[in-house]
Amino acid sequence: MNLQWAIGRFRRHRAALALIVVAGVTFLLEIGFLSDSLGAPSTPPEAFTLGLSAVASLLLLFHRRAPLAVLGAVLVIESVLAAAGSYPGGAPAIVGLCAAAIYEERRRSIPAAVVTAIVLQVGSISSIPVSLLAWAIGAYAQTQYRYVISLAERARRLECEREQRDVIAAQAERTQIARELHDIIAHSVTVMLLGVRGARDTLRTDPDLAEEALRRVEKSGEESITELRRMLSVLRETPEAALAPAPRLQQIPELVRQYAETGMPVALTTVGATRTTDAGIDLTAYRVVQEGLTNVARHAHRPAQVDVRVTFEENWLEVSVADDGVDEGRGPAGIGTGSGLRGLRERVDAIGGTLTAQEPLFRNGFRLTARLPLPEEEPA
Repeated sequence: MNLQWAIGRFRRHRAALALIVVAGVTFLLEIGFLSDSLGAPSTPPEAFTLGLSAVASLLLLFHRRAPLAVLGAVLVIESVLAAAGSYPGGAPAIVGLCAAAIYEERRRSIPAAVVTAIVLQVGSISSIPVSLLAWAIGAYAQTQYRYVISLAERARRLECEREQRDVIAAQAERTQIARELHDIIAHSVTVMLLGVRGARDTLRTDPDLAEEALRRVEKSGEESITELRRMLSVLRETPEAALAPAPRLQQIPELVRQYAETGMPVALTTVGATRTTDAGIDLTAYRVVQEGLTNVARHAHRPAQVDVRVTFEENWLEVSVADDGVDEGRGPAGIGTGSGLRGLRERVDAIGGTLTAQEPLFRNGFRLTARLPLPEEEPA
């Protein structure tokens, strides 16, 4: 326990201990120079000389707070010792100059180095090359220190950027999941609602047809539960989510058939040569048709015809859902204010397409159209 306490104290105060060591070594070096300068190693320095050397060494403890002030005070002490004939070695001045080169800007440390070199040379304390070498060592240490600081700052910025990217990615994933949940629930509940209404209308007159309608409702409910479990597995970050494929463009006929079985007068038309598209375009096209048919079932009052059209052009895939029913609550169609249309518009924009929602002129109805960019065909 005592050893751990001592190690902890050392780590907390290691900077102060290092300063004390530097000051002590500098003092010993200065005393050694003074002893040599007296001509006889056995002759100790005078108390006045010893005291000034100790003060000069102790001033180095404050070199981080005021490097130039400490250097100036040390130079004054060294000059006084030289004028008194003590012949100082200049160790505190050399260490102070090195510290000034480390902690001060070049525009301030270079003049300080010039003054220090002149003072030490005139006082016969140290030669000019020694002063220049001390400044060069300090300047190099400053460069390395700033380089390490810049690397640490860069690492901190990269970490912040990574955290921001993670937050953005998580938000985008949550938005994507919200869109998927809306599409799944809105579609499935609408199909089941239509099936239940149809079963209720035919329950007394045609029980077999009502039973078939309820069977389709049951199937739609089971599919909805499967889709919801898949989305929940995504939220739980389980690998099962990757096993369930996303809806494809080839599943649009099945989607149209489901609505047709509920009594909606819907027909599918495909124009142009069918081409292979990527998963993002497939999923978006499917969701456009799903959202369009869901809106028809919700808001269009007794449409005589609902047209789903898939058109393959040279560079574009156009998907549209149009009906001729009376609008019952869709609101200003051109801006797509509903949560489903808003999410669908974001989905289409994300892959470089355009989405328009408008009411045809001179007649009732509503048209939802998406133009999606197709990838370039590879030459055979």
